[in-house]
Amino acid sequence: MTFSDRVYKIVSKIPKGKVATYGQIAALAGNPKAARVVGLLMKKNPNAPIVPCHRVVASDGSLTGYSGKGGIKTKKQMLFSEGVFFKGEKVNLKKYQTTLT
Repeated sequence: MTFSDRVYKIVSKIPKGKVATYGQIAALAGNPKAARVVGLLMKKNPNAPIVPCHRVVASDGSLTGYSGKGGIKTKKQMLFSEGVFFKGEKVNLKKYQTTLT
């Protein structure tokens, strides 16, 4: 299985109402230094919404990068509709970050 296959498989397991960070996904996929690569893979995501790339956020809870229609505003709306609330423009990771294995 390639790194990208592992990334998409991991992201597909993020439940509604939860998020994961790019770094978290990179580490779980076997390369903790590849958070930027995870970001690029989310940008190219060929299987949205099966692979819910909108549930991947920056390590500080910021909403970065969303290539879907409407950009980050749409990403925020999608997360909000799934029950993820924000403090300013950031997701509270203590409350909403998933613990994938």
